[in-house]
Amino acid sequence: MKKFIFLAAAILTTCFAFAQTTSGLDPLVQNVYGRNIQKLNGYWNHFADPLETGYYDYRRQPTPNGFFKDHEVDLVKNYKEYDFDLSPTLAVPGDWNTQDDNLFLYEGTIWFRRVFDYQPHEGKVFLWFGAANYDTKVYLNGEKVGEHIGGYTPFNFDVTDRLANGENTLIVKVDNKRAVDAVPTNNFDWFNYGGITRDVLLVKVPKDFIQTYKVSLKQGTSDVIEVAIKTTKAGETVKVEIPELKISRTATTDENGIARLEARAKMTLWSPENPKLYDVTLASAHDSVKDRIGFKTIATNGHDILLNGKKVFLRGISIHEESAFRSGRIFSAEEGYTLLKWAKELGCNYVRLAHYPHNEQMVRQAEEMGLMVWSEIPVYWTIQWERDDVYANALNQLDEMIERDQNRVGIIIWSIANETPHGEARDRFLSSLARYARAKDNTRLLSMAMERNDKSPEVLSVRDNMSEYVDIIAFNQYLGWYDGLNEKIDRVRWEIDYNKPIVISEMGGGALYGNHGPKDQFWTEEYQAELYTKMLRMIDERMTGVAGLSPWVLKDFRSSRRLLPQIQDGFNRKGLVSDMGQRKQSFYILQKWYETKK
Repeated sequence: MKKFIFLAAAILTTCFAFAQTTSGLDPLVQNVYGRNIQKLNGYWNHFADPLETGYYDYRRQPTPNGFFKDHEVDLVKNYKEYDFDLSPTLAVPGDWNTQDDNLFLYEGTIWFRRVFDYQPHEGKVFLWFGAANYDTKVYLNGEKVGEHIGGYTPFNFDVTDRLANGENTLIVKVDNKRAVDAVPTNNFDWFNYGGITRDVLLVKVPKDFIQTYKVSLKQGTSDVIEVAIKTTKAGETVKVEIPELKISRTATTDENGIARLEARAKMTLWSPENPKLYDVTLASAHDSVKDRIGFKTIATNGHDILLNGKKVFLRGISIHEESAFRSGRIFSAEEGYTLLKWAKELGCNYVRLAHYPHNEQMVRQAEEMGLMVWSEIPVYWTIQWERDDVYANALNQLDEMIERDQNRVGIIIWSIANETPHGEARDRFLSSLARYARAKDNTRLLSMAMERNDKSPEVLSVRDNMSEYVDIIAFNQYLGWYDGLNEKIDRVRWEIDYNKPIVISEMGGGALYGNHGPKDQFWTEEYQAELYTKMLRMIDERMTGVAGLSPWVLKDFRSSRRLLPQIQDGFNRKGLVSDMGQRKQSFYILQKWYETKK
């Protein structure tokens, strides 16, 4: 039996409300945007290093005098083979691909440097990255402070004792090369944007501080708030206040720095129709954190999804974290808001943020706007299921996703995978992730995007060993596109033998905006519109138990797999909206259908 099974089991025995990150990194500081922060965003000097000359010596061994030493390196002082001072700049946060034409298809290492001033702080300071894709090594004032693997989750390092009074030099090596043993692997269908793609912050906290917390409804109730707080000090009094609910409670942390308390209150539960959030303050003798938190219940009953005890149909859409008009990684909260606003215009009450955790601001915006969220880690297609290090990587990304967003009421589904081929090793891998997610947070539903496994060419079905571990049977299917033409949609029937809610996590077909022709001609808006018309009629008339869908995809997005000239040109064209924001015919067809589901 693989070692990762024992690793997951060991974690599960100690995973209550909180867990250390599984990679050996410093534990994540939660809710950094509610803290005292110094932004290090801006224009950073950079240069590409495809041979990793600044990291390895000629024997391909890591060198102690790499580029991270900056002006202390002989290559700068004597030979001038590189110099950050003479190098151009890139915006951080940002991807390098769309900022410099020379780097558009570049995959490899880029070195970044940021020089900043720092004034001493009485307490601890963490260097926090919202995300960097993919293999990141971080150096402060010439010394390594840590590294991180994974392109879409946050990480931080305690740099309290490494900061200098006054000028400091931060150098970051980011390598976005895909590899067969990575998560995601080197087989994927979106664009591999490289860079420091989200905020970089100095997070300043007291010496003894509130590291993390979880505030939610107690399972099985609709009026009891359950709070768990982890501080860095045992035997400390902590206080929770929710003024609008007249809640003020105190508790004392145990030997692990954890305190728990409950409070009963009559509250307005969060819903898409009324996305109510409450101001919450959590305080200790040394620290205070403010947040806006909502309360809901989410459960299943047979084929139904129940939000606050009432049946809800998930009117959704899948979204990539790509800017609305310029086809690059989202850089700002405003760009994320644009995509969510389009989803609301479509009639959505739910979004699948695929295929990786999106930025924290976007998740917060979704809950403010009344959008339920499916949040996913990039265990995508052909992961190397047998390898312990690959499992540890996936587990760490799952942990970091949940740790960051465990107080975001809009999230209703944690997803652990997308379109993974069946097999014993895969089942062991994913079931271990599922058990970990359950132990870390049992207040959400658990799912994954499965594949069809049909009973016959005409009788379509989903049969997956992971069905016992998930709350929702979600699956991707492409009738009319990868599976026959649109006429096939009218002659198949469905038999899905699980008494659980069914969600079609992906469906659709490609169309180039403005490309018109007969409705049986691929890549035309008419073909895509006909596909949606037939699919939606099929769901209404010939499928039972469907509790929602998130068609693929809101907006055309870049993908290096999509090579058809004059049609794809490097874009996946399944969007209901073009890469420049133009609505295709199928946008309005789905919009009209969603009106009937309200």
